[in-house]
This record gives sequence, C-alpha cells and structure tokens, in this order.
Amino acid sequence: MKKIITIALVAMLAMVACSAFAEKDISEVRIGVSVGHLTEERWQREIEMFRAYADEAGFELLVQSAEDNQQTQINQCENLLNQGIDALIIQSLDAAACGPIVDACKESGVPVIAYDRFIMNCDLDYYITFDTVKVGELQAQMVLDRAPTGNYIWLLGGPEDNNAHLLLEGQTNVLQPSIDAGDINVVLQQWCNNWNPEVALEHTENGLSLVENDIQGVIASNDGTAGGAIQALEAQGLAGIVPIGGQDADLAACQRIVEGTQTGTVYKPLAMLNRACIQLAVGLAQGRTADECIDAELGVWTKLNNNYKDVDSFSVDVTLITAENIYDILIVRDEFHTVEDVYANLPQDQWPG
Repeated sequence: MKKIITIALVAMLAMVACSAFAEKDISEVRIGVSVGHLTEERWQREIEMFRAYADEAGFELLVQSAEDNQQTQINQCENLLNQGIDALIIQSLDAAACGPIVDACKESGVPVIAYDRFIMNCDLDYYITFDTVKVGELQAQMVLDRAPTGNYIWLLGGPEDNNAHLLLEGQTNVLQPSIDAGDINVVLQQWCNNWNPEVALEHTENGLSLVENDIQGVIASNDGTAGGAIQALEAQGLAGIVPIGGQDADLAACQRIVEGTQTGTVYKPLAMLNRACIQLAVGLAQGRTADECIDAELGVWTKLNNNYKDVDSFSVDVTLITAENIYDILIVRDEFHTVEDVYANLPQDQWPG
C-alpha cells in the first residue's frame, strides 16, 4: 500500500512540475508596448508591424504612446502593468528616466525589453537594437568621402536618447583623425533636442552664418534633422552641393536622395528588428528562454553595459543607402517603399525598373 501511495505521489509531483513548465497558450499572452511618440513615420511603421504579428499569431497587444511626455510614459507603463501584461516593450523617451518602470516590472515579475533605445542605470532584462555606433560611422564616412576637407556643421541627435551618444561615438571614430590633421574644421556642433528638425534648421542657419555659407559638409544624425538642415541649405542655394546623410530611410529622405538634395541614409531593417523584439517578448511570456525565442538569421546576441550591468542585447545589422542602391535594396529586395512613392517628384521617364 505504501509503495502505491509513493508511486502516486511521484506521479502527482511530476504532473505539477510539467504544469509549472508548460508553455503558456498564445491566446492568453498579453504584450504591452510603450512608445515615446507616433509623430515620426518610423514609429508608425513599427506599431503597424507589431499589430500585424499579433493578429497573425493570436496574442493580445496593448499599445500606449506618450506623445513626448516622460511622465506620461511612466504612467502609461504602470497602467499596462495593472492590465496584467506578460512582457513590456519600451521605446524610451529618456534613457535615464525609465528606471522606475523597469523596477516596477521587476517587482511584478514582468520582463522588460528596451526597444532600439537603451534604458540606463537599472536592472534591465533585454535590449533589442541596431549597431548604432556603426550607423554613426557610415553617416560620417559617407560625407567625408565626398568632402575630405573644409568646414563642417555637425548636428547631433537628442541628448536625452542614449542612441544619440552612440551615434556621436561612431561619427567621432571617423571624423576625429581628419579634425586632428586640420583637414576638417567643425564650425558648429550642436545637439538637436528631441531630434527636432526645426532645431536642426536653426542650428544649420547659425552655422552657415558663422562662415558666410562656406560649408563643405553637414553631419546629421537622422533623416528628420537632415531634412531641417537641407531646408537651411536650400535657402542658400547649397542643397545638393553640400553632402549630408541621415538614418531611418524615411520616405521624405528617400525622395530627397533620388532628387539629389540628400546624399544618403543609413537603412535599419525595421522588419527584422521588429520581428526579433516581438518574438522575444512572446517567447518570454510563454515561458521560454531568450535563446529559444528569436530566429538566428535576424541578428546576433551580445552584451551592452547600461551603467548598472551587462544587458543581454540582440543586434541587427544596418546598410548605407544612396541613389545608386536605393531601388535594389529598399524597393525591390525589402519592399520598404514603393517606386511610385520614392520617385513621385521625378518625371516617370526617370524612374528605374
């Protein structure tokens, strides 16, 4: 009799153990997403992709947009936690101010994934990103190749975003030797708060005034700030003459590239980043380990330090886009934009394909 009870007890414990490690059904998964704003084309695309994946896979997606207000983002994340989410994806407005969100999630046992913008000084679980230092290097090298000497305006990103500092690191890697050699003279270097194109416009106007329009190159940290700078260059008849790049492959930037007023942009394959992030969030919500969640071809695992710890990070590669390869990569290969949209401002007989 004792043997039968022991066998029954072992069987019951095994069932409990299996139940404890059983994967959560996808229909029961709730993923929270917090973005800083939806004013830029890029973030609108990102949310559309998240939603399409959720519809396809059958889990619930809860999205909040803080519209550039840090306290609103904190409040919205607390609200998402109260709604019983299983994982939280954050595109942070302020890398240093989102620590309390991570702390609250830790207390609730909810994993946090920083999405393309690092969260500093906290016990962050995961970071999904592009190689941002490489983005900065590609931006600077593109301009330097076309303007190896002369006066430069250097527009940095939003200082509240850690990515802007990583871009600065990459840009500096490329430009500093030429600066030290005296080949390049940086007449103005300024941050563009919140990546605001109007701030970039104002800084560029000031830089042009300092040297009476004698500018040979402009470094801009994204397509929005590049657009503001190009507006200032156009007013002085310099658009298309002074090389300038960006990042994100926004439609307006791609149109400027084929028209000749923007030299190029660094394309970050959003679909790959987006898929890696949502795969990780859903996998963690279902009880899987991080290594089991993300398709290996999407990128590579690494470690990045957020001044608190080395955070498990997943990095997706980037590509420089110019007029020479924009059609083949963005339109044909990745279907990121359509030929009708990119070449809309050119006569149709100048369209490729």
